[in-house]
This record gives sequence, C-alpha cells and structure tokens, in this order.
Amino acid sequence: MGIKETDDKYVAGTYKRFPVEIISGKGSVVKDVTGKEYIDMGCGIGVTSFGICDDTWKDAVVAQLDKVQHMSNLYYTEPCALLAKALCEKTGMKKVFFGNSGAEANECAIKAARKYSQDKKGSEWFTIVTLKNSFHGRTLTTLAATGQEHYHELFTPLTPGFVHVTAGDIDELKKLAESTKIAGVMIECIQGEGGVIPLEAEYVKALRKFTEENDIPLIADEVQTGNGRTGCLYAYMNYGIVPDIVSTAKGIGGGLPLGACLLGEKCQNALGYGDHGSTFGGNPVCCAGALTIINRIDEKLLEEVKKKSAYIFNAFKDAEGVEDISGMGLMIGIKTSRPAGEVVSACIENGVLCLTAKDRVRLLPALNISWDLLEKAVDIIKNACK
Repeated sequence: MGIKETDDKYVAGTYKRFPVEIISGKGSVVKDVTGKEYIDMGCGIGVTSFGICDDTWKDAVVAQLDKVQHMSNLYYTEPCALLAKALCEKTGMKKVFFGNSGAEANECAIKAARKYSQDKKGSEWFTIVTLKNSFHGRTLTTLAATGQEHYHELFTPLTPGFVHVTAGDIDELKKLAESTKIAGVMIECIQGEGGVIPLEAEYVKALRKFTEENDIPLIADEVQTGNGRTGCLYAYMNYGIVPDIVSTAKGIGGGLPLGACLLGEKCQNALGYGDHGSTFGGNPVCCAGALTIINRIDEKLLEEVKKKSAYIFNAFKDAEGVEDISGMGLMIGIKTSRPAGEVVSACIENGVLCLTAKDRVRLLPALNISWDLLEKAVDIIKNACK
C-alpha cells in the first residue's frame, strides 16, 4: 500500500485530507512525493512560525535532544524555566503553566479563572462566558466553551457552566451578570475558526473595563493569534488592554506540541500544589525550540509582519472574485465569490497551500516568508479567486 492507502486504512477518519503527501521542505517551500513544490501559506495552521526546517529552531532542538529529551515535572529543567521567564518578561504576566496544546492551555485558563473566583467569592461562582462564533478547542470542556453549535451536536452533554454572548454587545454581558455569577470571560481578539473576524476595539476595551470593575478574570485565547501572528507579540496588545490570563500554543512551539497558560497579577497564585498538572507540559525539547521562536519575535520582525499584511490587504482589496478581506497581521481571511474550497483546490494545483475558515480562504504564512515568495503566492491566489 502507498501512504495514502495506509493512512486511510489505519488512521482515524477525522480529517478530510487534500491529495498531497508532503515529504520535505525548507522555509516557506515544501515538496510532495512527486517532487512538486508548493509555497506554504498555511504554516501547519499557524504553527511553523519561521518556516519548515528552520535552522535556529532545529539546532536548539537537536542540542537539547543530546542532553535530555524529557524529565518529570518533579524536577527542574533549564528550557522550561527560561521560556517561562521570557514569556513573563515580554508580557508582564507573572506565572506560566505549560501543557501540550491550545485546548490544554484553555483548560488551564478556565480552571484558573474558576479557582480564583471561587476562592474569593464562593463555590457558586463558576460560569465562564465566551462569545458566539468563538472556537476554543475540541476537548469536551473547550467544546462547551466554543460558541458554535455545530461543534456541539454530536457530543452532548458537554461540560456545564458555559454561556455564550454576542460579540460586540457589552449590554448583553452586563445584563447576564445581573443573574449569573460569572467566574471568567474568555475571548479571541480575532475569531479564527469563526472566519478570521477581529473584535471591535471599543468592545474589547469596554469588556476589559467591565471585568475589572466586577473583579472577573479576563482570558485572552491567543492560541492562533499569538506569538507575532498579528503584528504584535499577542493580539490583545493591538487593543491596548492587559488580560488576567493568556492562553497560547501553535506558533510558540515552532512545530513541536506546546501550549502555555500565562497568569497575570490577579490570578498568579490561583493554582497551587496539586491543583493542575501535565506529564509532557514544559518538555525540555519543546521549550528549547520555543525559546528560539519567542526570542526572535522582536520589533524588527513585527514591523515586517505589518508591512506584509498591508501588502496582502492592498492586493486583495479590489481583486476580481474577492468580496471582502478580514483579519490582522499575517492572519487573514478572504471572502471569495467562488466557494473557498474550490479556491484552495485551485491554489494547490498551481503550487500554493492555503486554508479555509468557514466561507473564507485563510492565510497564515510564516512570519519571515520572503517577499518574492509572498508576491508569487498572492498572484496565484488572486488568479484562483476569479
């Protein structure tokens, strides 16, 4: 059997794969089993921040493999401690809990918010409020947090204690608070799986003001938006607010599984000994690689991300077959006249890999994609939109 046949026979059928078998790559170019090359505009869904086989990341990972590949969290390891230090220094957060994925980071964020609120206000303070059209993960609890009913349909009953409100309507949240004991509010500043839709700045600021006045932890889900993706280190920084808890994953690991839950001043001591744990969380190999990602996301790189973002927005603004473009930084959604799936298939035929988000073509290129590759990919995508 070939790889496709072997995969179809033995791997759970949860993914509708494109008929492409990727075997190698470098930077923003990958190659399939036939030798055909593709410009990667999806980055493993925002994961390979500096591209495929990034030398700096790879050298750090290999060097750590030559030391120790894993240790229990009963012991200290340098990469884990240094990564937590870097994250706190760059964000002003106070503590970090490491897991393996975005869903785990969000689970930790939810637990921390509930623990803080229940310790301070009482056991009945457990409801977490999220936004309609949101996406927070695929575990039963993060599915419950996700504000899209079609993700819920096959898996009820979900974890109780979640309510979804309309994004942009601060009065709806205020009214809910009159009858519901809210333990935390969790938002994505840009709703990625919901169609790459940024929240309005006025709403985010009003939300932060309301949660501060009512001593409600505000959680920023930065799983997809974080680690330089939007032109700031984390998307909430574009809005001039500071949340109490930040969850992140994807791009922080550079290609290895890593999630992080950052706890601010208010919630830094919410979780104590034995309250939470993760066997592989803070794995030294993953953290060694992640350090090279975080340490290279500087102002120079972020300015390049903003310039490339402006180029993409301008290129598609009045392009044939394009109805709308949304997003921020290098997290972009393009509403096309043709079905998004057809556009993505046409792009694959012409050597570009991109994604979808609801009815939009989604672009998540490497933060350091070269200008020549970016321009070539944009031309191919524009032609596919016609």
